[in-house]
Amino acid sequence: MSQSSPQPERPCPSRPLERRPDAGSVPRPVDAASAPDTVRASDAEREAVVEELRIASVEGRLTFEELTERTEAAYAAVTRGDLEPITADLPGMGAPGANPAPVQVKRKFTAVMGDCKERIVGRIDGPLEAVSVMGDVELDLRGAQVPTGEVHISATAVMGDVKIIVPDGVSIELSGHNFLGDRRVAVRDPHPGARVPVVRITAHAVMGDIKIVDDEHHAPLRRAITTWWNDRK
Repeated sequence: MSQSSPQPERPCPSRPLERRPDAGSVPRPVDAASAPDTVRASDAEREAVVEELRIASVEGRLTFEELTERTEAAYAAVTRGDLEPITADLPGMGAPGANPAPVQVKRKFTAVMGDCKERIVGRIDGPLEAVSVMGDVELDLRGAQVPTGEVHISATAVMGDVKIIVPDGVSIELSGHNFLGDRRVAVRDPHPGARVPVVRITAHAVMGDIKIVDDEHHAPLRRAITTWWNDRK
């Protein structure tokens, strides 16, 4: 008696194939007309917001701290809805310019066997100079207006200390030299490839210290308490 050869097993047409366990869910297409805020932002849209912020800073509408904070938020935005609040309180392009803050007249800050503490709120149109001789100089740039988006500072510490406070998210370019002294930068790195405000510092330390810090490193305890309080709301 002849024996039939085994037939290959065929899937039953009435039973659907099982989904692979490693298969991820495919997001549904977004309807840009019905939900424009959920559409992913493009690099060009982020750059357009950054340019609008720069113009607002030139017009005197944003401080140095506000400019850097909003620039950082623009580059971190994922959707168009994330971009809208960044410029919601700014007028449209081509609106009449606001009156800028008064120019920062005092540009040299010196401490000789004493202390000099300045919070700059004027408009920085030129380089600043900080000199400490057996004393302490502290410059706070967070409330300043910087139309060009750049600040140039010459800092010298001779048996003294110079501390420069900058907003979170700025780029620091440090040059100079030290002799039996220290030059330190304690700021967060900005978003890679972002066009963020720049602080250029030529620092010379002779048996002294020059330190550049952002808001996060200037008062970490106060910042932690503020963040905790805001999260409670």
